[in-house]
Amino acid sequence: MSTIEYDPVKDKFAGIIKNSRFLRRVFYFLLDLFFLRSWHLRRLIRATGSTLDQKGEWSLLDAGSGFGQYDRFILKQFDRVTVDSVDVKEDYLLDNRHYFQGEVDEGRIRFYPADLLEFQSDQTFDMAICIDVLEHIEDDVKVMKNIADSLRTDGYFLMHSPSHYSEEDGDEDTTFVGEHARPGYSKREISRKLKAAGLQPENVHYTYGFWGHKAWILSVKWPMIWFNKMGLAAAIVLIFYYPVVLPFCLLMNRADLHTKNRKGNGIYALARKM
Repeated sequence: MSTIEYDPVKDKFAGIIKNSRFLRRVFYFLLDLFFLRSWHLRRLIRATGSTLDQKGEWSLLDAGSGFGQYDRFILKQFDRVTVDSVDVKEDYLLDNRHYFQGEVDEGRIRFYPADLLEFQSDQTFDMAICIDVLEHIEDDVKVMKNIADSLRTDGYFLMHSPSHYSEEDGDEDTTFVGEHARPGYSKREISRKLKAAGLQPENVHYTYGFWGHKAWILSVKWPMIWFNKMGLAAAIVLIFYYPVVLPFCLLMNRADLHTKNRKGNGIYALARKM
């Protein structure tokens, strides 16, 4: 079985946007537009963060921050939050630090490399997010416990990952992602592991259900496959492709956002520290 790798495509985009503040803003906009998980998670972060913001100053840990798109959203959305942004990829952190120097007040965000399997913090956080990270790590309970140890009592933990239903997405000769330690989580499994880490699940929900999965295939999976095969030449194809399919994909994403999916290729969990 051949695999289509996701990380090399992300690295290509990182190389394109790293020296341009404008391109990075456009890239953040496109991530929020195309990736349905961002629709779900921004809604959850907005609701949870609003509760914290009303109580005064609060702090958030972004455990595995990647390109930093959620950090930007959080800092723009809330006036009283400070963010610790950590990732194992130091080149991503360096690019993010350079970008945020001109975006937010100094002191509202700090960046530092961290292996989440060894993570320890010098402060206590009110909320932590861990988005599309846990599926890459074999000892995921250890990571969740390390993050939970950095939370205050009743602090919030929000994760997103592929679900176990993502196994159904491969065809007979190819799978989309080859970098994962597991196919994904069921509601029962992620709830059990959260409890083992000292976290009490409050809201566990499948994303990329019937409509969202169809939108993902059209707007993300196929274009990503083309980028793997064609490189940046795929951009020429997409100039003509997206104006046709994108309106339908956005409508399907909206439907997923308001559907109680009984199954789906993604899953999120919002939990509290016990």
